Amino acid sequence: MTTATERTAGPNVRGKYVSLTTYRRDGTPVATPVWFVIDGDRLLVQTDAQAGKLKRIRRNPAVSVATCTATGRLRGSPVPARAEILPRAAWARAEELIADKYRADIRMVKAFWAIQKALGVGRTRTTPVYFAITPEHD
Repeated sequence: MTTATERTAGPNVRGKYVSLTTYRRDGTPVATPVWFVIDGDRLLVQTDAQAGKLKRIRRNPAVSVATCTATGRLRGSPVPARAEILPRAAWARAEELIADKYRADIRMVKAFWAIQKALGVGRTRTTPVYFAITPEHD
């Protein structure tokens, strides 16, 4: 049974990943699989402060989301939405919801990042930033 939250957040938003499509200055779409949690009628997402998707959202908050696999293969139809960077006061709640949903995954990822940092490979992680995705309604 589909709940009202799932209907407003898009088709079948269950699972671990949604494909978030943001747009470059020239309009080229860039799709990225991201972890998400449902909070009312919107999805909350965490990203790195230096992430390209965050820069694109600041410039153009129009995005689309679709359920996907970890590799980004779509499992649902894209839904147009708007993204907004959350104020710092809302970050604690978003962080708590994400930590509850991805408890084991977060431990693995953080361990992987620590190994990358110790070896001096990969990109340096900065402060996490949280944003909300609100599906547009017809």
